Amino acid sequence: MHRRVALLAGAFGAACLVIALGAFAAHPGSWRAAEPMPVERTEVAAAALAGKIYVIGGFKSFFIGGVTNAVQEYDPALNRWRDRAPLPEPLHHTAAVALNGKLYVVGGYRDLWPWKPMATLFRYDPATDRWEPRRPMPTPRGGLAVAVVNGKLYAVGGKDGQVFTTNEEYDPVADSWRSRAPMPTGRDHLAAAALGGKVYVVGGRIGSMSRNLAATEVYDPAADRWEARRPMPTARGGIAAVALGGRLFVFGGEESAGTFAQTEAYNPGADRWTGMAPMPAARHGLGAAAVAGKIYVIGGGVRPGASRSSLNEVFEPGS
Repeated sequence: MHRRVALLAGAFGAACLVIALGAFAAHPGSWRAAEPMPVERTEVAAAALAGKIYVIGGFKSFFIGGVTNAVQEYDPALNRWRDRAPLPEPLHHTAAVALNGKLYVVGGYRDLWPWKPMATLFRYDPATDRWEPRRPMPTPRGGLAVAVVNGKLYAVGGKDGQVFTTNEEYDPVADSWRSRAPMPTGRDHLAAAALGGKVYVVGGRIGSMSRNLAATEVYDPAADRWEARRPMPTARGGIAAVALGGRLFVFGGEESAGTFAQTEAYNPGADRWTGMAPMPAARHGLGAAAVAGKIYVIGGGVRPGASRSSLNEVFEPGS
């Protein structure tokens, strides 16, 4: 509904637009703009580490050389960006997470077309501004999601010609991978985050933006078991998700008709979703990370498929 305000106005006139905007205002949370990324990008990965946000890879254009290995660091306290050491190779549709004071970048695709799925794992040390390769994943894939629970990294879903249910666990101490219980629902362009010692996996799609999913599934690493939870109100893929204050927040997405501005929050204790204030700019292929109680939603395409932006919008959930 949120991204279709203009259609409502055209069909029912200005009165409907006023009603719709009033409904938006009633949704919890607030947004503001922050300093844009220096380079427009989409299909990025993002993660927070030591009070900074790192935005990694993606498409900077849709021509030869358009896949980037750029890594840019945003300091929310100073509202300032700076370049950091680039990835060892250009990647898009990759995934990133912080673990033990380092940044890990997992999988993704290489090349503009055809996309080559990768099994690579790179580790970044912010103290030295250096990347190093670690043991690759057993299953090459892009469009996957990652989360960390109890010092282990979980890489779920993704695609390599087929859509995966794959769930692989990485131990950074042993630098080793092992397969774990697969997801009930295979999907790519999904999102994941850790809450309460479990991995929550939301949304995504089955190979095409015309087959978006609302599925919410939770993985318990201790029991190596999955269970279904209440689906998201809005089926969508190409999303970003962040855990903050005991809730899971999901942003954006795309379908063939357009991009989504939806922000929806999940309370795992109540197994309940709540609509939050929508993003000022609907988009997909975006990154999101939380610092000091705020969520920074960065980059992404404002139109389905081949578009990009440098947007940096800050969401404060409120109580």
